[in-house]
Amino acid sequence: MSGHDSKYFSTTKKGEIPELKEELNSQYKDKRKDAVKKVIAAMTVGKDVSLLFTDVVNCMQTENLELKKLVYLYLINYAESQPDLAILAVNTFVKDSLDPNPLIRALAVRTMGCIRVNNITEYLCDPLQRCLKYVRKTAAICVAKLYDINAELVEDGGFLESLKDLISDNNPMVVANAVAALAEIQENSSRPIFEISSQTLSKLLTALNECTEWGQVFILDALSRYKADDAREAENIVERVTPRLQHANCAVVLSAVKMILQQIELITSTDVVRNLCKKMAPPLGTLLSAEPEIQYVALRNINLIVQRRPTILAHEIKVLLEFKEYATEVDVDFVRKAVRAIGRCAIKLERAAERSYFALFLPPLCKASMIWIIGEYAERIDNADELLESFLESFPEKPPQVQLQLLTATVKLFLKKPTEGPQQMIQVVLNNATVETDNPDLRDCAYIYWRLLSTDPEAGKDVMLAEKPVISDDSNQLDPSLLDELLANIAALSSVYHKPPYAFLTHVKTATQRTEDDNYPDGHETGNSDAPANAASGAGHTFWVALTVVFYRDCSPPLPILLPASTGQVLQISAQLARQDAQIFYSLLFENNSQIALDGFMIQFNKNSFGLAAAGPLQVSPLAPGASARTLLPMVLFQNMSAGPPSSLLRVAVKNNQQPVWYFTDKILLHVFFTEDGRMERTSFLEMVPLFFEAIETLMKS
Repeated sequence: MSGHDSKYFSTTKKGEIPELKEELNSQYKDKRKDAVKKVIAAMTVGKDVSLLFTDVVNCMQTENLELKKLVYLYLINYAESQPDLAILAVNTFVKDSLDPNPLIRALAVRTMGCIRVNNITEYLCDPLQRCLKYVRKTAAICVAKLYDINAELVEDGGFLESLKDLISDNNPMVVANAVAALAEIQENSSRPIFEISSQTLSKLLTALNECTEWGQVFILDALSRYKADDAREAENIVERVTPRLQHANCAVVLSAVKMILQQIELITSTDVVRNLCKKMAPPLGTLLSAEPEIQYVALRNINLIVQRRPTILAHEIKVLLEFKEYATEVDVDFVRKAVRAIGRCAIKLERAAERSYFALFLPPLCKASMIWIIGEYAERIDNADELLESFLESFPEKPPQVQLQLLTATVKLFLKKPTEGPQQMIQVVLNNATVETDNPDLRDCAYIYWRLLSTDPEAGKDVMLAEKPVISDDSNQLDPSLLDELLANIAALSSVYHKPPYAFLTHVKTATQRTEDDNYPDGHETGNSDAPANAASGAGHTFWVALTVVFYRDCSPPLPILLPASTGQVLQISAQLARQDAQIFYSLLFENNSQIALDGFMIQFNKNSFGLAAAGPLQVSPLAPGASARTLLPMVLFQNMSAGPPSSLLRVAVKNNQQPVWYFTDKILLHVFFTEDGRMERTSFLEMVPLFFEAIETLMKS
């Protein structure tokens, strides 16, 4: 290289952070504003701009509302990771809480409530007390946030009493926010805090008609927890809430339905209950015209509602036309589900039974079932003889199952309509079933029918047309206690998952609030409570990632499908290794898409590099057709070691009493071996480290 090439190693650029720092300290307001926007943009795309904390905080001293909002947004994201520097903003927060502009006062209090730093909460009390009188709507929500950080401070400061006083406020939005804050505080408290009295009830019902749609949701959710003194009070409450069923917001509609279902249990008049069910049906049907996501949520909630009130959609059987279209699709599995849905409509709704038959367009595998329907209900079907005759033309070529059903259906038709047409048909089918067949089952059955009809036709009627038990469908029925809990959570995630809240959500607290005596039900505590907070406060995480952690940290992710239904003869298995409460589990989801019930599930793991093996038998309850079941199988380590080279694959075998053994392969997730506190016993560490390095080396080579 020549001496002139040194220029390539030098640059006049200072880098992005120094340039932003220089712009943030500019004497020009517009330049500082643009610099803050650049910082927020960098933060949003995941860049670490925490080094600019002091420079951004200095920009708080401004009268520009837009710039102040941007700075506050930055503070919310980084204050938890920079608690010592966050104190620098306290004086500005207190000053802004005294600003003549109510927007700035509300913005200051809201931001202080969102910053989860104990040092700042000490300075929040006085501004919050003042704002509860002037910017009450924002201050009410801030009280709930402060309670989550320091409950004792809220109780000693008299904030709970101030919140309860806000329920009597003249502004309906203030009332709605006060209700939302009290409800959130109640969820985090073990003692009664928010109890609705008769006076409170009247104020909430009055505010319901005037507040915004989300304010209505808060109030309706609170009203659903109120138990009326008698049937008359329940009727009055429902009468004032019923107009909410016509709201354009689906959340308001479902919340109103939830409240009405809770109060309807106390109403003794059958006419009133019937009329209320009629009023709830059209809004529920309207939800199915919305976006697919809303349709899914609505259907999951409707599933719960009709289990409690089966007749609520009795007049909405136009869904049969939709199912009829589905039954003509080319996907056989989809057609089966559509036919099954039509059958359930016929079972549950008497008015739909006759129309359900005409909606059926069955694939070849279901011909036997269709022929059974024709014979069983021949007296209701005008052209039953013509329908059966069309099948008899190719009787010898039909499968044995179809032939047996044709024989039985023709005999029933003859007994119900002993006219000339059925008489000729019975002769043809009996001749084919006895002389023209080699199937012993079909031939023996035909001879029994022939002798029964020739000796005593009346006895034949008693045998063939005997009264049958009522067909019922309880495949999707939930336990009554679980159904009560899910109905109380309509319009929430619980009603979508069909699981109680504690099964998939954990109200985590900070580490200082946890004790060693805290007992959690098996499988309900998910991971370390500090992990989400630390993840959200990491310098490399964006503000949007932090929001994602807050809202979704407790939701169970979907399991990967390892055995598709097409491979497992309509049994689908999804599974993945998971870690909960310092224990490794194998999380499995079984979905039975077949026509028969499956039971007796067992599982076996091949030898693997980590010695993973089941710590006990697989616990799966019998699966009805169309049902699914999820289970956690405890696992142990170093019990099933393989002798070959390290591998990250886990080979699994599953069987049940009705099907052969199914094999599938899963990937071993290394993070399930990590302990929650980051510590590991020396002996365990020495055992695990070589395996990790060997596995990583093998993966890199492959």
